[in-house]
Amino acid sequence: MAPEARTNIFLKNSATALCAGVVVLASFSLGAEAARRHSRSHYHHVPEVAAIPPRALPYPQLPLPFEIPGAQYLPLAWADVKGWSDDDHLAAYKTFRASCRSINAQTGAGEQKALGGSLSEPCRAAKSLEPADDAQARTFFEENFSPLRISRLGEPDGFVTGYYEPVLEGSRTQTDVYNVPVYRRPSNLFVRGYNQASVSLPNKGSVYRKIGRRKLVPYYDRGEIEDGKIAGRGLEIAWLKDPTDLLFAQIQGSARIKFDDGGTIRLNYDSYNGYPYTAVGRVLIERGIIPKEEMSMQKIREWMAQNPDGAKELRRQNRAYIFFREVNLSDKDEAVGGQGIPLTAGRSIAVDKSLHVYGTPFFIEGELPIESDRARTPFHRLMIAQDTGSAIIGPARADLYFGAGADAGRVSGRLRHPMHFVMLVPKSLDPGVRAAKLPVPDPRPSEKIAKLFPQTGPKDPAKDPAKDPAKDPAKGETVAIAGPVPLPAPRPVIEPVREPRRHMKSRSHQQ
Repeated sequence: MAPEARTNIFLKNSATALCAGVVVLASFSLGAEAARRHSRSHYHHVPEVAAIPPRALPYPQLPLPFEIPGAQYLPLAWADVKGWSDDDHLAAYKTFRASCRSINAQTGAGEQKALGGSLSEPCRAAKSLEPADDAQARTFFEENFSPLRISRLGEPDGFVTGYYEPVLEGSRTQTDVYNVPVYRRPSNLFVRGYNQASVSLPNKGSVYRKIGRRKLVPYYDRGEIEDGKIAGRGLEIAWLKDPTDLLFAQIQGSARIKFDDGGTIRLNYDSYNGYPYTAVGRVLIERGIIPKEEMSMQKIREWMAQNPDGAKELRRQNRAYIFFREVNLSDKDEAVGGQGIPLTAGRSIAVDKSLHVYGTPFFIEGELPIESDRARTPFHRLMIAQDTGSAIIGPARADLYFGAGADAGRVSGRLRHPMHFVMLVPKSLDPGVRAAKLPVPDPRPSEKIAKLFPQTGPKDPAKDPAKDPAKDPAKGETVAIAGPVPLPAPRPVIEPVREPRRHMKSRSHQQ
């Protein structure tokens, strides 16, 4: 066959094969596209995969014995509570029983806090108990509670300040001498989630001024109120001589006002204007006016009396403003705390209500300047949580109530000290008893691993075996210790090879 004929036949066969291949590829592509369309039309979402069953834990999931956010605690024995046997437990018992009257009257579910409603059990026991002496009262606390050392996470101690009920001179009407108004709560003050007619609105959260039926704006701050934003609306309960007296009455949260005619009224916290509390003492410390170690309420008063213009500006640094309400208490009764019962001087404390439950006993121990500014009086006293305050924040933070009058004010005004806190936890929540029910994990198989994988590294005969970390001095056995892991070799530095540059010959341009 001629070469030209063979070439024609080869080309004809190649063309036929190529056409067949194109037909096959085309049919494959059309089939794949049809399959994709079919899949999209029948599966609009990813098919559900069967959920993996939860992994079975080796130990049962038991609730935590006791938990307070941001706190650390240590169960103690009563013998380890320093100063416990030296306290007047009968006085503490009477204060605790006063709280129990409020606790026993509660209905419904307990509070969502660490103690919850557990205080109802010791309160039921106290309902029928009338201890005759200190020993019986002490036995009551030891049989119904367990001591728990508590502090803020990472800190060894708690922190205490003091407060009291001021007794001030005032007038029922405005005069040239008495011209500082004490306001009751305005009717246009609104707290979301609360009825405007409620008594003692919370001292935390947002507070609004209601304009019309729907519009809400932030309420006036201290400076605006002192400038007369709510004056002349019939909100004045009484009139005082000095704006500093009003400031400290608002800081304490209560006051007694004595009038020239011999009458007395009692004022309690009712609401605030929604701004965070700013300690004026801290402002003076930051400005270098009063050293931190000398700070006291008396020092603040003296500086304000000597600097009237500076005192006005200092007060306005604390934008928070407290409104009061009159309460029906005799002069023999103490101020009413957040629990709704009269406080007990020297036994009642204010705590962080977001963490603690009213009625909780706290044993507070340390040294305080009770007798004088420089005194270090031993203080070991069982006190009952019956009040709260906007500046009292933390698991081991308390404001100690010292009563009413100038003497109580002098003592409480110089307290800013770290103290040991021991919280009394009802036996039903005893962390030690409940933690004992938690299963113990299996022992670590270190001895078995040491026998299977003994240490094979070089030994130093001069090394003291007792100090050798590979030896267990208690059992004289060798413990497997991993040798040092070699570090990877550093990456070599590769420098790029530079190619020789080509020198272009210049061409001369023809003229």
